[in-house]
Amino acid sequence: MGELWPVADVLAYLTGGWRVERAVRDLAGATEGRFTGTTVFSPLDDGADGLLHQESGTFVWQGTPRPAERTLRFLPGRAPGTALVQFSDGRTFHDLDLTTGRHVADHPCVADLYRGEFTVHAADHWRTVWRVGGPAKDLLLITEYERVP
Repeated sequence: MGELWPVADVLAYLTGGWRVERAVRDLAGATEGRFTGTTVFSPLDDGADGLLHQESGTFVWQGTPRPAERTLRFLPGRAPGTALVQFSDGRTFHDLDLTTGRHVADHPCVADLYRGEFTVHAADHWRTVWRVGGPAKDLLLITEYERVP
């Protein structure tokens, strides 16, 4: 997908609004879906350092559109410019370090493993590719983020 774009401070980079396009492929059943919507990274409501990630849009699966949303928390990470990503209930999801423009993170979920690759390609474009494998799931999720001007 082109050259990588290093990010010195992931929280500063993500702040603001993004258009989101996500392709979801069930590799076991050969079915596909698509999410389109927006993600907004804004300061946390509780005054803590970090960002609230709020994603909303429409997910179409097997021809049926449904509203979809999720909320995550992006907190300052252990090293300067990095982040710790949490679910909205405070459980740890993964770490995020984009100082090289690329990061790989793992998240075990019961018996399945989520492996995410994050790549930054410009000041206004980044991508995630999640491969989910295990006894319950066999998925590929590719998400493109374009900054809203």
